[in-house]
Amino acid sequence: MLNLNGITVRLGGRTILDRATAALPAYGRIGLIGRNGAGKSTLMKVMIGSLEPDDGSLEMPKGTRIGYIAQEAPTGTPTPFETVLAADTERAALMIESEQEGLDPDRMAEVHERLIAIDAYTAPARASRILVGLGFDEDMQGQPLDSFSGGWKMRVALASLLFSQPDLLLLDEPSNHLDLEATLWLENFLKSYPAMMVVISHERDLLNNVVDHILHLSGGEVTLYAGGYDAFEKQRAERAAQLAAAKAAQDAQRAKLQDYIARNSARASTAKQAQSRAKALARMQPVQAIIDDPSLSFDFPSPDELKPPLVTLDLASVGYSAGNPVLQRLNLRIDPDDRIALLGRNGNGKTTLARLLAAQLAPMDGAMNASGKDARRLFHPISGRGTRRRRHAAGTYDAADEGCNTGGSARPIGAVRFFGAKGNNAGGQAFWR
Repeated sequence: MLNLNGITVRLGGRTILDRATAALPAYGRIGLIGRNGAGKSTLMKVMIGSLEPDDGSLEMPKGTRIGYIAQEAPTGTPTPFETVLAADTERAALMIESEQEGLDPDRMAEVHERLIAIDAYTAPARASRILVGLGFDEDMQGQPLDSFSGGWKMRVALASLLFSQPDLLLLDEPSNHLDLEATLWLENFLKSYPAMMVVISHERDLLNNVVDHILHLSGGEVTLYAGGYDAFEKQRAERAAQLAAAKAAQDAQRAKLQDYIARNSARASTAKQAQSRAKALARMQPVQAIIDDPSLSFDFPSPDELKPPLVTLDLASVGYSAGNPVLQRLNLRIDPDDRIALLGRNGNGKTTLARLLAAQLAPMDGAMNASGKDARRLFHPISGRGTRRRRHAAGTYDAADEGCNTGGSARPIGAVRFFGAKGNNAGGQAFWR
């Protein structure tokens, strides 16, 4: 059980949390949602203990182990596998102690009993499974952390957190650095997580498939709803309708009382009744209707009429340095009415291909033809590295981290296939050598 008791936080003269109160169930999987800037990360910092509230308190069972991802990604020469194993500090300490020479027999027995109790001897297999789920094959698990990009290091941090199995798991946008396959794996993992979890996410699928309660943060206050995101939307809509009806009824009653008071206050025969109604009007607590959060909408201008094909690639290669292409032998055709989903592991070249199609990169080899000079645009809402998706927005954007581990080799590690429904003209493929 985790209780928020009137938590108030003020930052820079602005009230972020205003007497936020909720009782979160034990072993609950809580989705913490709210518009950007509402205070979700602030509330999570209060849960972590890194931010002291101005008022109110946080209650949880004594000895609760809290797990969260630190801001800085792990670095150094340790491998992802070693880093994840080291995340279970109790196991690591006991393993070191068990290997000491001359250890007291009674203490040795206690150490081995505890190691068995915490499944210490199956931990390597569990750590490897988590890393595989997050995209690390056997070879990548054994390479030093410093050979990986920031996005892949954050995956190691996430794997370490999941491996340590804290009593309260706190996740702030855990799918930011994950591709589709890793995101789906994470959802399945979290479904069976054996302890309490609070996750901040804008992923509608994750909020429907993983969590069993929604904690909605709006106007500095929190409201707990049972079920996933779709259930939350339905309950919130019903609550909004009920409050709107109650407010309309109260407004009508208020207008009726005000009219009676205005017409009868001056009459001696009805002044007492008017005074009584004035007191009733003063005691009336106004019903507050739910205030909808401001929404974000996209308005894309209609493009000029263009003749197909919009873009064609003929054995094209593209990359960032001469003699080191990221993608090779690209053959595809894109028409103005195509709607294409670009899938692939992080670092396999999705953003590189998008930049090529948007004319931000020139082909190193082969040919690329476009039907109009200003026909192509690359919508890039997020600067820097990493991945962020918004399935609830007008579209899905996946900005891949191109700097994933290559092990010091310039050799590409995958393949690109373009699937279409227009026969040979619409389809193409490129196999990396």
